[in-house]
Amino acid sequence: MRGVAARYALLPLRIFLGVTFVYAGLDKLTDSAFLSASGPGSIGELMHGVRDTAAVPALVDLALKSPVGFAVALAIGELLVGLGVLAGLLTRIAATGGALISLSLWLTVSWAVTPYYYGNDLAYLMAWLPLVLAGAPYLSLDALLRSRRSRRTA
Repeated sequence: MRGVAARYALLPLRIFLGVTFVYAGLDKLTDSAFLSASGPGSIGELMHGVRDTAAVPALVDLALKSPVGFAVALAIGELLVGLGVLAGLLTRIAATGGALISLSLWLTVSWAVTPYYYGNDLAYLMAWLPLVLAGAPYLSLDALLRSRRSRRTA
């Protein structure tokens, strides 16, 4: 029983991160206020609000060059990362994308949150790391493809 539990230990993390990122991406894509350059609840307002407290203001400045384009890219990135991790397809690449999204949000949006553990982006960054390292060895399209490749070469 312990072996089975160890084998599937990352599955709850995959499901949680995948569902969360799919939801975050869809939420952004369907929120017309968020997908605006200015105004209440917009990506532009958010970026202007965190610009002076960000650890890397240059990242915020880059997003402010095209706030709507940045918001759409972020939402699509979250959606693709979430779907990739849920399906277990190119899991390490998808998890690396999720870690980079979380890192960039931590260095910009949630950097000034005090105490630091109230900011969730750092926790998400740490949650992605096991999937970056281990991938999705079970119940995944990666495992299915790996199994098919090994049968062909045998």
